[in-house]
Amino acid sequence: QVQLVESGGGLAQPGGSLRLSCAASGNTLDDYPIAWFRQAPGKEREGVSSIRPDGSTYYSESVKGRFTISRDNAKNTVYLQMNNVVSEDTAVYYCAAARPRARVGLPRVQDYVSWGQGTQVTVSS
Repeated sequence: QVQLVESGGGLAQPGGSLRLSCAASGNTLDDYPIAWFRQAPGKEREGVSSIRPDGSTYYSESVKGRFTISRDNAKNTVYLQMNNVVSEDTAVYYCAAARPRARVGLPRVQDYVSWGQGTQVTVSS
């Protein structure tokens, strides 16, 4: 099973940028669908973006056009580039891995079996 560690969270001003990283150990990420989720206080965890082993991607409507997910298999890392952030992006962000070669579509919590500890993103002026 793969272990995941997120980094890159912090404070950003509205309109600013952050890049989150999800570093994997214990196995290579080549065959794993990876997703980013976020959870704001008092809200359910929601899928933000995902990337499949073939490179195909998904974005929620709330981040489409602002966030970009990518993977660097050589570094065993998945990234989430967050541009033009808004206050509603404030949340704890988690990366997660589904089972190798799993046929996943929209990122749903129940499809992902390995989770990182999360990284806080705060958007505020």
